[in-house]
Amino acid sequence: MKRYERHADSIAELIHSGALRPGERLPSVREASRARGISPSTVFQAYYLLEAQGLIHARPRSGYYVTARMPPAAGLRSGEPNPSQPRNSSTEVAVSELVFDVLGSARERSLVPLGSAFPGLELFPLKRLARCLSSGMRRLDPWDIVQSLSLGDARLRQQIALRYGLHGVAVHADEVIVTNGAMEALNLCLEAVTRPGDVVAVESPTFYAALQALERRNLQALEIATHPRDGIDLAALAHALERHPVRACWLMPSFQNPLGSLMPENRKRELVALLARHQVPLIEDDVYGELHFAPRRPPPAKAFDAEGLVMHCSSFTKCLAPGYRVGWVAAGRFAIAVERLKLMTTLATATPSQQAVSEYLAQGGYERHLRQLRSSLARQQDRALAAIARHFPAGTRVSRPEGGYFVWVELPAGTNALALHRKALEHGISLAPGQIFSADQRFAHCVRINYGHPAHSGFDEALRVVGELATRLTPDA
Repeated sequence: MKRYERHADSIAELIHSGALRPGERLPSVREASRARGISPSTVFQAYYLLEAQGLIHARPRSGYYVTARMPPAAGLRSGEPNPSQPRNSSTEVAVSELVFDVLGSARERSLVPLGSAFPGLELFPLKRLARCLSSGMRRLDPWDIVQSLSLGDARLRQQIALRYGLHGVAVHADEVIVTNGAMEALNLCLEAVTRPGDVVAVESPTFYAALQALERRNLQALEIATHPRDGIDLAALAHALERHPVRACWLMPSFQNPLGSLMPENRKRELVALLARHQVPLIEDDVYGELHFAPRRPPPAKAFDAEGLVMHCSSFTKCLAPGYRVGWVAAGRFAIAVERLKLMTTLATATPSQQAVSEYLAQGGYERHLRQLRSSLARQQDRALAAIARHFPAGTRVSRPEGGYFVWVELPAGTNALALHRKALEHGISLAPGQIFSADQRFAHCVRINYGHPAHSGFDEALRVVGELATRLTPDA
């Protein structure tokens, strides 16, 4: 452990023990440096880590203060949601009509976006990215477009490979293929390793776009029991691999959408080993990996891949550049197949977008942006959980993720999430009902709530209204 990490851990212990109370000011950087015999830069790094965890926050020209954080599940008498219990058979997928209906009804700008899949734009350095885009356009060499087919911009791929290395994952730039967002990466990987009629294992619940991808390719979904805190049940997955001809797994081990679950590191290692024994490829969706609240980024499953079976997909959409559509895949042994599929479909990713992101990374400041983003999201999660505890019906269960910007809310049995979604729309609020996150439309009494819009003036009132509507829809409330 590095020196600044030790210093951060010692302060975190004081906060968790109550020795440092919410609202108390931390020693200044100069004071801490002198008292602890460490450099000012070490203190700064420690404070940045604590800020990323949401334990402290900076006040302009005043210093750092302990943040008031709600204890886990405070006010929610029933705790976290129950682990899922899907049926033990594969299912034909037909969710697109429902998904289109739900998403289509929630596109109005005036809605409070609790059902949105994106965080607030105010969280991102859009002006600086625009300057990087303009700078890149002025220097654009037509030959760059030719060279970028179809792997992507060479400098950007090198920067992505470097970030893997910074987190202890060995990925060569030649393995990286830049895509039009993570969704293209995920779809290309799916196409590379499956044929129509194949069985694909997914979490339960799972991201609705994964189900739509399976539906589009006429694939069978095999939903695996998943815990709202620790992720997919490895024993259930092992049983499924023995009983079913699983051709691939599409999983989100870090801050899963919609649950927010995070697989512990040892279980990720076990997951990769299990799939290696069966020679089943893993399509790893890791778009939220940078949005962790702990001091260090959780390693992806890719970190434990010795056989090239893990196709690690991510993007800059959720953590830096929404709308730029710059994603990628580190495709392992399937890199050539994925590259050729991209060449046959979209051909290339827009060069200006790639160069804008590359220029931003080259200029520095990305880590500082991420620290601020994580801190904002951690504080906003506390705000959302406190509102849910106050306003939602008794018996409500809610996840408390260690990153990302979603919480999964399990309402009392008998509450109809689709009905709640429609009632909320009448009040100018969007929700993501649980039925869209399952091939057989289970989770009918669950909703996913996006808390990643700290600047939205209607956020707190929207949660109060949704809580009241849910109470009215709850049987015997």
